[in-house]
Amino acid sequence: MDNITELDNLIKLISKLPGLGPKSAKRIILRLINNREELMRPMAKALTDVYKNISRCKICGTLKPNSIECSYTSCKIVEKRYDKICVVENIADQWSIENSNIYKGYFHILGGTLTSSAENRSEDLLISSLINRIKNDSIEEIIIATSATIEGQTTAFYIKDSLKDFNIKISKLAQGLPVGGEIENLDDGTLFSAFKNRNEM
Repeated sequence: MDNITELDNLIKLISKLPGLGPKSAKRIILRLINNREELMRPMAKALTDVYKNISRCKICGTLKPNSIECSYTSCKIVEKRYDKICVVENIADQWSIENSNIYKGYFHILGGTLTSSAENRSEDLLISSLINRIKNDSIEEIIIATSATIEGQTTAFYIKDSLKDFNIKISKLAQGLPVGGEIENLDDGTLFSAFKNRNEM
């Protein structure tokens, strides 16, 4: 693969994906090249379709087709009305909680955490959108499900401080959530314990 610019660029891109390095990227590329019609062509089309047609909702942060207004349970739903919002860092956290069938309610995906660097500032996250949702809907509880990392805890306390003028319950996932743990990596039993034993902040 030496001196083939297209392949080198693809290796670099695939290597940036979670859990993958240059060796894994090369194996994936070889598999794609050896299955051009069965894998490479449909994958290229699928990636293009997602790039063109899918984006994050500016209100709740979940993924949605560009052609329609967000109708996901994160934003609003016709059949059911919930009185609580679960605040998570990213979409992977949302999917993990949904798959466990532990929580029934709205989601709000921040799109990251507050960090000590300028990489993620409070205005870059959807915290102002969360405040607007609380104002406009009959929300009684905010469940903060950020990770047990320093950044996750910092973000949780920032959200709590931002909501201090609202008469709502603010809780945080509790027992079963290990220090430094990330939501998307937790098993269903751990998530169940963390939701059931959540503490008011």
